[in-house]
Amino acid sequence: MAPTTIIRPSAGWLRLDLRALWAYRDLAFFLFWRDVKVRYRQTALGILWAVAQPASMSLVFFLFFGKLSGVPSDGLPYPLFVFSGLLPWQLFAFALSESSHSLVANERLITKVFFPRLIIPLAASLVGLVDFFFGLLVFMGLLLYWQAPLAPTFWAFPFFVVLTLAAALSVGIWLSALNVQYRDVRHAVPFLIQLWLFLSPVAYPSSVVPDRWRWLYSLNPMCGVIEGQRWALLGQPAGPNAAITTAIVVIGALLISGLCYFRRIERRFADVI
Repeated sequence: MAPTTIIRPSAGWLRLDLRALWAYRDLAFFLFWRDVKVRYRQTALGILWAVAQPASMSLVFFLFFGKLSGVPSDGLPYPLFVFSGLLPWQLFAFALSESSHSLVANERLITKVFFPRLIIPLAASLVGLVDFFFGLLVFMGLLLYWQAPLAPTFWAFPFFVVLTLAAALSVGIWLSALNVQYRDVRHAVPFLIQLWLFLSPVAYPSSVVPDRWRWLYSLNPMCGVIEGQRWALLGQPAGPNAAITTAIVVIGALLISGLCYFRRIERRFADVI
């Protein structure tokens, strides 16, 4: 008689079994590659869309913030300044948007196959790295155009890319789990991302925020992420500051609590979705 395998969900908030993610790494890569192909299938411009979006936003910010409003840019050419902020922001916004509705989008997969559900938002968030890579190539072209040297702190750049993904995933895990139960989340996410953009130092430096409100402003994890990536690419600001430390703490707290909540209600996904 063939042995019978019984799969039971583990109980508790902290039994995350993260080792299962590595065991199902092939599935994660399949989901990642599937989303990449679907994203650019039957498009006339293809991968150029990865460049068109940050370029068009940089132009709008340059005209309205740089020219008309005279927003400072910490001594850098304003297009270079704003594009260096849009690089991490576009990655964050895309990863947050895709991961937040990833579980609902993969409804049939969840109800038919057993695997760690955390793989779905994780794979969805990594798709943004393709656009990010091509955006980085455009940024290097802007450095050549303005004859601006790449900062010697570039060694820290990969760390802030990982931190950007961690920031998106820390919120995306929460929203993806909530979206299974409350479909209002899919309507709230675009509004949240749009509001978050103007609360982050993308089109303006964080130095314009009054000192008395700086502690509150730094609770936005993207403040430290964007400042850190500007420091890694351009050497500004002069070294990691308190905002980066605060961002790491806030992202860590959101990620741990999100994983615990996700694990807590994961067993009900197939029934509710």
